[in-house]
Amino acid sequence: MKPSLTSTLCTQCGMCCDGTLFADVELVGKAEAKRLEIMGLEVEENERGAGLLSQPCPALKGTRCGIYAHRPQCCRTFECQLLQDVRLGAVTVERGAERIAEARRRIQRVKGLLAEFGGTDTHLPLKERCAETLAGEAGTPGVRRMRAELEAAMTSVETIIWQTFLGAPESGKVVG
Repeated sequence: MKPSLTSTLCTQCGMCCDGTLFADVELVGKAEAKRLEIMGLEVEENERGAGLLSQPCPALKGTRCGIYAHRPQCCRTFECQLLQDVRLGAVTVERGAERIAEARRRIQRVKGLLAEFGGTDTHLPLKERCAETLAGEAGTPGVRRMRAELEAAMTSVETIIWQTFLGAPESGKVVG
C-alpha cells in the first residue's frame, strides 16, 4: 500500500504547527476551544470569543501532531501550497521533500543565530523570536554584523515559506 502524501510530506515538515508558517490557529467555536483545553492545551481568547491556539503548538511532537484525531478544524482543512502542488502533479514527491529539507536547513540557520544572540524562547513563533531579538541595541560592529546575518537568514526563510508553503502574495513581493 502506497503511503499518503500527508504521511510522506507532512510528517517530515510540521512547519504549519511549529511557529514557522503561522503565529496561531483560529478556532471555530467555544466547543472546539473547550475540547482542546480539556486535553491540556492553553487557548487564548480572541475578539469573537472562539479562541486561538498559539504556535508553536504544544501538541506537536517533533514533526507529528500529538492530538491528530482531535486537532482543530483549521488544522484538518489546511493544505500548504507544496502539498497542493504535489497533489496536482506540478511538483514530485521527491522535489517536495527536497523543498522541505531546504526550508528546514534555513530555519536551523536562523535558530542557530538566535541562540548566539540568546533568543532561546522557543514558545514564540520564529518570526516573533527574530523580531524580539533584533529589537535590542545594535551594539558593537560584531553585534551589528550578527544582526545583519540574522536578518538575511530570516529573509531567506520567509522567501522559501512564501514561495513553497504559502504561495507568493499576489504582488509577487515577499512580505515581512
